[in-house]
Amino acid sequence: MKKSLFIVIEGLDGSGKSTSGKRLAEVLEERFQAKVLTTYEPHNPSCGGDYIRQVLTKKITQFRPRTLALAFAANRLDHCDREIIPWLESGNNRIVLSDRYYLSSLVYQSTEDFPMASVLKINELALKPDLIFFLNVSNEVCYERMKKRNLPPELFEENLEEIRRKYLAAVEFLRSEHGENIVEIDGNGTVDQVVESMIQHLTSQP
Repeated sequence: MKKSLFIVIEGLDGSGKSTSGKRLAEVLEERFQAKVLTTYEPHNPSCGGDYIRQVLTKKITQFRPRTLALAFAANRLDHCDREIIPWLESGNNRIVLSDRYYLSSLVYQSTEDFPMASVLKINELALKPDLIFFLNVSNEVCYERMKKRNLPPELFEENLEEIRRKYLAAVEFLRSEHGENIVEIDGNGTVDQVVESMIQHLTSQP
């Protein structure tokens, strides 16, 4: 693992993305001496971050879905330009681990009159990930994990069955029509089990 890599971790709310990402970063640094940047989306310091967070936490309740989709796209491009790309270009063996990216936008911002292809179009200048890990976790486990946060539910943290359906459709869309490298990981186990599955995949790549 000498070249720089841009890796995204995706999944339903409660799937363990953040926890697994932090542990994966530690393992990559310890075992492979990689220099790892962990980041997330929506990215608060980037363009539109405050607006997006206020929508997600229901502090802003009057908004157009397409406005939110455009805000995410602007936030992502700024995130790429000022954080992700500079890190990857600053040396070898550099890795970016992002908690969510444009796969999430296809799931959460697409509608009947603004389909996934349209959402992807407004994200066309965003850097394409080298690899997307999709943590597939049962709805029951997701709900149980979210309960432990002891926080009010955010805008999209309900109706996980519908969200799962859209995730699987978005994964297929990106794979079949855009050749994206998406690997499904069983996220129902312990953090260490999930991370070992991701490491095994990374070390098996040519």
